[in-house]
This record gives sequence, structure tokens and C-alpha cells, in this order.
Amino acid sequence: MADAITNWLHSVFIAQFDAWVVLGFFAQACFTMRFVLQWLASERAKRSVVPVTFWFFSLFGGALLFIYAIVRKDPVFIAGQGLGLIVYIRNLWLIANEKKAMTQDT
Repeated sequence: MADAITNWLHSVFIAQFDAWVVLGFFAQACFTMRFVLQWLASERAKRSVVPVTFWFFSLFGGALLFIYAIVRKDPVFIAGQGLGLIVYIRNLWLIANEKKAMTQDT
């Protein structure tokens, strides 16, 4: 049993390690940063806050993960990240429109 686990770990984490895996880990780190930033902003404000940087990290990390998923040919991952990109872009668009409207009002 331990041999099977060792072989599996080797095949997943060592044998297929390449530049794409490095990109995947970097992309996942960027994607994770959005939660860290959201958490820190909420702790500072003592209420739930979603800073604009949350959406930029979502877009950047999500786009890199989408590329990674395409290269890896993972349909579940492609669909999940692809649909997420639409949400991130839309939220940034709404934020930009809101800021534009605020500057026109003043």
C-alpha cells in the first residue's frame, strides 16, 4: 500500500513536473492572493469588504489557470475557470462604470 502511494505521489508531483506545472502553481498562488487580500481588507474594516484588487487577482490568476487547464486538457477545469473569467471581467467593468459615473457627477 505504501509503495502504491509513493508511486502515485511520484507520478503526480515529480514525473510530470515541467514549466506548465510551475505556471499552474504560480497561477494558483495569484488566485489565492485574492482571498488573502479580501480577508485582510475585511479585518481592517471590521466588516465584509471586497476590494478592487480582489477582482484583478481573480482575473489574472483565473486567466493563468484557464491557460494551464487548456494545456492540461482538463474539461472541468477549463469550464470552471472560463466561466469565472466572465464574472471577474463583468465585476471590473461595473466598478469602472461606477467610478466613471462618480467623476461625471462632480
